Amino acid sequence: MITVEHLRKEFKYYKKTTGIQGSLHNIFHRESLTKAAVSDISFSVSRGEMVGFLGPNGAGKTTTLKMLSGILYPTDGRAEVDGYIPWERKEDFKRRISVVMGQKNQLWWDLPASDSFYLNKCIYEVSDADYRNVVEELSELLDVRDLLNVQVRRLSLGERMKMEIMAALIHRPDILFLDEPTIGLDILSQQKIRDFLKIYNEQWKTTVIITSHYMTDIEALCDRAVIINQGHLVYDGRLNEVNQLFGKRKLLSVKTSEYFGPEVWGQFGLVRKIDAAGVVLEVPQEQVKEILSAILSGLQVEDFTVTEIPLEESIARFYQKGVVMP
Repeated sequence: MITVEHLRKEFKYYKKTTGIQGSLHNIFHRESLTKAAVSDISFSVSRGEMVGFLGPNGAGKTTTLKMLSGILYPTDGRAEVDGYIPWERKEDFKRRISVVMGQKNQLWWDLPASDSFYLNKCIYEVSDADYRNVVEELSELLDVRDLLNVQVRRLSLGERMKMEIMAALIHRPDILFLDEPTIGLDILSQQKIRDFLKIYNEQWKTTVIITSHYMTDIEALCDRAVIINQGHLVYDGRLNEVNQLFGKRKLLSVKTSEYFGPEVWGQFGLVRKIDAAGVVLEVPQEQVKEILSAILSGLQVEDFTVTEIPLEESIARFYQKGVVMP
């Protein structure tokens, strides 16, 4: 459905010093600088797949989505989206995609969302019957039927985001690009949007690429992650295999009847947290049984649990290391 090969995007800008003197100097001697927002990335996405597109701020996620949706022209490389070259912006291509950006509004602020929906219906030449069916189905799934005729500016942030997603789906696109769709939303609103996207994808097999800094979104929706850092692709694979790339490690939480200091716990593993209630150790996965046996035989243990290292930590390691996949 989506093929990206050696895609690259550079932005040129000019350096300027402060003050009037700096402005005058720039009139005659401007220093040109180049910023590589995306540097030679390649990946592909299958039809109906939901892919988490991850990276720190400034990594190039939004720039990549803008190129794939035809908003930006690349500096180099090629991309094909459903058989079309995005930046050619052909009419048939624009009918097959939709973009939702959590920090950009497409709805008219002083009008009810239903008016914006009808405008999209006319733009995409959706039939009256299909339009009614789509609005009825989506408003039911998102639980916003009673809000369709309320001015957008009077809606809460979560309600507005639901309407933004509805507007993007009026023409039943084959591909949906979501850029931080749950940013700033409360936990309940995030959950409702995640539930909706999961049901919609299962029902219509829409291909979805989603960026988010909330790992709960990615874990709930995506089996696969594409991670970029400083414009480079650093990982492309199954989400549940990210932890294994940094060594198979586990978190061992132990509660004891009395307090023991770091000098005691340090012999069993890396001490992540210690207090009067117990300790959290990071230990190699293959040594969990051996270490736990030693703790149980030497200390008065009241309770223990073994868990995975949080996915957020492993993702953060990619950001810190800046490694590039071979």
